[in-house]
Amino acid sequence: MSKHMDPKVRVPIDADNPAIARIEDRCVSCTLCRDVCETYIGVHGTYDLADTGDRAVCVHCGQCAAVCPVNSIIVKPEWEAVKAAIADPAKVVIFSTSPSVRVGLGEAFGMEPGAFVEGRMVALLRKLGGDYVLDTNFAADMTIVEEAAELVERITKKTGPLPQFTSCCPAWVRWCEIYHPEFLPHISSAKSPIGMQGPTIKTYFAKKAGLDPKTIVNVAVTPCTAKKAEIRREEMNAAGRMLGDPAMRDMDYVITTTELAEWAKAEGIDFDTLEDSAFDNFMGQASGAGVIFGNTGGVMEAALRTAYAELTGEDAPADLYDLKPVRGLEDMKEASVDINGTTVKVAVVYGTANAGRLIEEIQAGRADYHFVEVMTCPGGCIGGGGQPKAFGPEADKRREARIESLYKRDAAMTVRRSDLNPELETLYKEFYERPLSETAHRMLHTTYTDRRRDLGEKRMSYRCKVCGYVYEGDELPEGYLCPLCHKDATYFEKIEAAPAAKQTAPQCAGGKKSLAGTKTEANLKAAFAGESQARNKYTYFAEVAKREGYEQLAEIFLKTARNEQEHARLWFEALGGIGDTAQNLKAAAEGENYEWTDMYKTFAEEAEAEGFPELAARFRAVGDIERAHEERYLKLLKNVEMNKVFEKAGQYMWECRVCGHLVVGNKAPEICPVCGYSKAYFEVRAENY
Repeated sequence: MSKHMDPKVRVPIDADNPAIARIEDRCVSCTLCRDVCETYIGVHGTYDLADTGDRAVCVHCGQCAAVCPVNSIIVKPEWEAVKAAIADPAKVVIFSTSPSVRVGLGEAFGMEPGAFVEGRMVALLRKLGGDYVLDTNFAADMTIVEEAAELVERITKKTGPLPQFTSCCPAWVRWCEIYHPEFLPHISSAKSPIGMQGPTIKTYFAKKAGLDPKTIVNVAVTPCTAKKAEIRREEMNAAGRMLGDPAMRDMDYVITTTELAEWAKAEGIDFDTLEDSAFDNFMGQASGAGVIFGNTGGVMEAALRTAYAELTGEDAPADLYDLKPVRGLEDMKEASVDINGTTVKVAVVYGTANAGRLIEEIQAGRADYHFVEVMTCPGGCIGGGGQPKAFGPEADKRREARIESLYKRDAAMTVRRSDLNPELETLYKEFYERPLSETAHRMLHTTYTDRRRDLGEKRMSYRCKVCGYVYEGDELPEGYLCPLCHKDATYFEKIEAAPAAKQTAPQCAGGKKSLAGTKTEANLKAAFAGESQARNKYTYFAEVAKREGYEQLAEIFLKTARNEQEHARLWFEALGGIGDTAQNLKAAAEGENYEWTDMYKTFAEEAEAEGFPELAARFRAVGDIERAHEERYLKLLKNVEMNKVFEKAGQYMWECRVCGHLVVGNKAPEICPVCGYSKAYFEVRAENY
């Protein structure tokens, strides 16, 4: 029996949903949440709870909460956790505010719709105890610079498929991952502004401000409930990966506009009497292009301003600073822009159900664009699920007022192109170097995941019992050979479900076309396997040659083995198989686990059945060794994640692996006093005699 009420009445919401929650005794079964999720978001009614294991499918947009007339569906609050962080003297709390908050917050205090309250918003966050208040519009400029550079490369160098879709709306991204994963290579790899703001604060900003990144609590103030899910995506720890602390999150909390108002009222703060305050100096300055990010069509217009300048070397013409065809509340819009003789065709859509219809038109060849902006919420971020509510005709009036307020602010600004933001120019000069640089890709770009299995689809999968390769499909093709070990179909076994496939490599593909699902991906895997096996074979052959007295031949075998090792590295890197040490330890542990729990167990059983008891015993013995390997890797991974590689809880004897110097203590010295090598060369001494 389902734990959810009949889906014909309302949307199901799981208890662990990071964005929204339901207060049961308030629900009046009005069906409004069901209607908006079904007709506007395109989620409700697309799956059966019986197929998903009674799990609700959700993109976290919060529109069900926005239309709920009795507040039965609410934004899952985090402001009390932020308040607790502020009370901790060891923490440094940094607020970053999205553009739409400053045109929605005033409504929660009785002000006119669209009132621009940036100064009072900053003052409120300082009053609540924030150590720094930064502007996410700064990161919006960063997103535009990266996204526009990617678009230019796709158009001029064909580094990825067209049209390019925007990536700043996390609800849209998740919707695409679930319903159209084949379109994930079309989505820009550039993170959303909040996705870029977080890691930049914990690396570059922390260094400039003299802060320990581990003490920073990053808080995004947004109109968006889906941001609560976005910051919890596994890959949103770029700063931690760079700093060697993968458990560190880029952004720690998200509070919405309505949460901020609720917190202020709980503290008894009179919003009307607050005097305007300004953002902190660095990461507090943005262009007008960053401001209009909050509007439907705003991201498109902002990106075209910068893309035009990059393609022509000239400033964008006046009509790109007031691109009327993509402005306004119409839910689907399109425009054509001439850039250096190339007609760039663009589309703007909000509502993911509308996005689905547009994708179908593109797939059918009835629509042809270079660039498509998708937002989930009505009117864009200004209509987010975390903004103050309005119902009926009043809702659109409020949205129009908020949109107009942001455009008015853009028009009044001196700098209106993202790439001309002087603070951003400094950031790239001192840290990121240039758009799409290696550092930018590591910190500012991301990957997406095929989540079609969230719908409970039962596609058959087959796993190779020799090497573990997984083939997805209803049945293996006639004459099929494993692309890794070249075994035929008799070596494959059926499995009920394979892990969700990544649509890109573990790290952003550097603006290049995704390999996911291509024959080239399979060829790279086969090449890696072949070169790896050759390296091992030649090593064994060298031992035989040496034993038989052929020293020169032994050296040739070894030299060739080293060549093959480097060839294998090329293909493994191209597949995205080499991560940081923590990722590599995790991958190693997972591989060892498969070998002892499945592979060698199966091999032993089959050897026994076929009358090879000695080989069966040897398979089992090696499986026991792989189990020990997994345990060791997991312990080492824990040490890395807890920063315990060079520091222990008790007293240990540390030995320098270079000169043998011994030190007793709970951690290794930073520098060996004898040979001068760093602590990286120290290990806990263990007697082996």
